[in-house]
Amino acid sequence: MDVNKMLIGGAWRQGQSVTENRNPARPDEVIGLYAQGSVEDLADAVAAAKAAQPAWAAATPQARADVLDRAGAIILARAPEIGRLLAREEGKTLAEAVGEATRAGHIFRFFAGEVLRLAGEKLDSVRPGVECEVTREPVGVTGLITPWNFPIAIPAWKTAPALAAGNAVVLKPADLTPACAHVMAEILVEAGLPEGVFNLVMGSGRVIGEALVTHPDVHAISFTGSEPVGRGIAAQCAAGMKKVQLEMGGKNPMVVLDDADLDVAVGACLNGAFFSTGQRCTASSRLIVQDGIHDAFVEKLETARAALIVGDPLDEATQVGPVVSERQLQGNLSYVDLAREEGCEVLGGQRGNAAGWFQNPALFLNATNAMRSSREEIFGPCASVIKVGDFDEALSVANDTAFGLSSGICTTSLKHATAFRRRSAAGMVMVNLPTAGVDYHVPFGGRKGSSLGQREQGPMAMEFYTSVKTSYIFAG
Repeated sequence: MDVNKMLIGGAWRQGQSVTENRNPARPDEVIGLYAQGSVEDLADAVAAAKAAQPAWAAATPQARADVLDRAGAIILARAPEIGRLLAREEGKTLAEAVGEATRAGHIFRFFAGEVLRLAGEKLDSVRPGVECEVTREPVGVTGLITPWNFPIAIPAWKTAPALAAGNAVVLKPADLTPACAHVMAEILVEAGLPEGVFNLVMGSGRVIGEALVTHPDVHAISFTGSEPVGRGIAAQCAAGMKKVQLEMGGKNPMVVLDDADLDVAVGACLNGAFFSTGQRCTASSRLIVQDGIHDAFVEKLETARAALIVGDPLDEATQVGPVVSERQLQGNLSYVDLAREEGCEVLGGQRGNAAGWFQNPALFLNATNAMRSSREEIFGPCASVIKVGDFDEALSVANDTAFGLSSGICTTSLKHATAFRRRSAAGMVMVNLPTAGVDYHVPFGGRKGSSLGQREQGPMAMEFYTSVKTSYIFAG
């Protein structure tokens, strides 16, 4: 089996070691071998990016737009193939995986348009004969650190705006899912991106991630991953005076009021809590249900949960694929045990019977918001059901969390929907929709322990990847 190499300065390079990329549905199956880089490889990638960035920034907007547009078109044409690879390395169902690949293509094409819309301002000064001009310029070399749960969408939504703004990129993808990032690198080369503008260095976060964050020639770091790692990166970037953008965890609430359409509520909660095996930072992990509808909601949701088909993601009948790794699965199962110890009635949650890393989705009934299982991010197909008396209590419980990424409410009341949208302490609010599932042309991000820095996706993404310059001109 050939080794998939790193991309540094336009050349494909072997690493100091090799890692096996395995299928979580069939752990005995090796999908591919991937090079693991060293600190020296990372330094070479940064040097290549630093050398290539000025010419890329000086290229015309049309030239940059054309490259991104070609990359997006190639991804879209290959979406079924990329989706199948994604399903095999991460465990999403095939339909979800093809959808993610398609989204990555759309992201590149969206930012191809944003290249041509990067605007400034020209203003009159308060001083006679002086004009003011405000422009945006690229930051320089950007380091991107991406997680395993969206192995092509997140690399795309960081890389595309960075390139659109005229930056050079060094990408370190997650160890568990390097294949899709590697394909994206191949596609950028095929699309005609100049050598050194995009570099792919694979390896562990402790080695490659640390070296990328602390390198003095890297001017900005965008990271998606766990809150503890994000806090450490924030401190390192502050010490190095770097721009930093963090997307971290969530313990997202979905409020279900007595007046909710029961079918809509169950559908939204089933999707938000269990689809993508619950491995989404926007997953609905706290279901906050008003007492009048609680019993009927739980009965209907449990019937739907028990009927979910857990299995091989390549099987079209499968609705929930495997957990990404044995380590992640064991962590999930430990939370199932914890919820039971804390006094919850646990429905489901057991390890699957197949050889892969499967877990049956779990509901934690009789939960309270004070329980650890209701406060700590599990990142698996587990959801706590918390009973409340009225809207005000539901809102209070929803906001009582260290996180603030996404929140939702199921109601037919315009009054309550409006109040929840205004008072929810989250960066994204959904009404009668799952907390997970967002568009690529609008901002993505949260508050508190979920996010730090400018928003990702949509036109606002360009704010992080640019620096504002104000020029004064004496016209005489």
